[in-house]
Amino acid sequence: MLALHRPAIRLLLVIALFVAWFPGRANAERIKDLGQFDGLRSNQLTGYGIVVGLAGTGDDSLDYSTLGVKGAVSRFGLNLPAGINPALKNAAAVMITAELPPFAKPGQRLDVTVSAIGKAKSLRGGTLVLAPLLGADGQIYAMAQGNLVIGGLGVDAADGSKTVVNDPAAGRIEGGASIERAVETGFATRFELSFNLSDFDLTNAKRVADAINRAMGDGAARAMDGTSIRIAAPVGAEARVALMSRIENLEITPADAPARVIVNARTGTVVMNGAVRVGPAAVSHGKLTVRIDEEPQVSQPAPFSRGQTVVTPSSAINVEEQGSPMFLMPRGAKLSDIVDSINRLGASPGDLVAILGALKQAGALKAELVIQ
Repeated sequence: MLALHRPAIRLLLVIALFVAWFPGRANAERIKDLGQFDGLRSNQLTGYGIVVGLAGTGDDSLDYSTLGVKGAVSRFGLNLPAGINPALKNAAAVMITAELPPFAKPGQRLDVTVSAIGKAKSLRGGTLVLAPLLGADGQIYAMAQGNLVIGGLGVDAADGSKTVVNDPAAGRIEGGASIERAVETGFATRFELSFNLSDFDLTNAKRVADAINRAMGDGAARAMDGTSIRIAAPVGAEARVALMSRIENLEITPADAPARVIVNARTGTVVMNGAVRVGPAAVSHGKLTVRIDEEPQVSQPAPFSRGQTVVTPSSAINVEEQGSPMFLMPRGAKLSDIVDSINRLGASPGDLVAILGALKQAGALKAELVIQ
């Protein structure tokens, strides 16, 4: 019987070891998830183009669409006579946007988004004519062309009614742009590498620098501020790529986020993180309702009395106050204590905003209160 249970015992031992090991690493995060190296960023590209082949849902005779079509056909030696503007219900002027990732090389493909900028009702079934995509420096980095994929739908009826699902005036072209120029990152020639955290935090910057020093040796990294960590870099692109790959996969335990309460006053949404604490405070919340009912009294004169009908105003005022018991928040109350206490009051989201604001003014809320 003991031999039959040995596999199960071994399995339980493995699970126990895994459970004992896992909690220590549960909060660990890779450095690559906390930020990125300086210079390794994407770049936005923008262009102007013409979509053709629409089923009568284009811009009609808008000037910029007309000029765009004239410019497109002129590249093929077709010059339209002056004063003649083609009817362009089957074409639309569009803006094209794309994102150029770091280390992108000529010949690779990019996904592009195409959006109508005129009166086009729908781009469904359209084809984007070859158009350049420019960066912020005015240089051409890609060329876009292809058939659009539209996720929206619009239908017009003869009586003027209309149904629109999503947005048929915008679409995408998967792999619709070809990269023509690479962006120089300069990471291979810099004296030092710089790693920038996504969120400012002095503790995380120090922990990232310490993790790199433990892996690479003392003095390999220096925390310059709450965002940037400077790293000594070897010579050569290949050695730097290997170093950056190793650094990205190091793990640290991030510092706890600062106590913060986010309040959206328009929707009544309140979000608090687990670091929020409340000092000793007594809270009471109630509602006062004043109701005024108007019941005018009409007095009719007797027949043949030559009297006049008189309307006498009559008002009934009723005041109701819904009281709630006062409760005491102890020192160091946690998020769960705050939520339970406020729920006992039956406070609405709007009331919760008022209570949190009052606690902050009283100095009892130990957190940053952000009202959107």
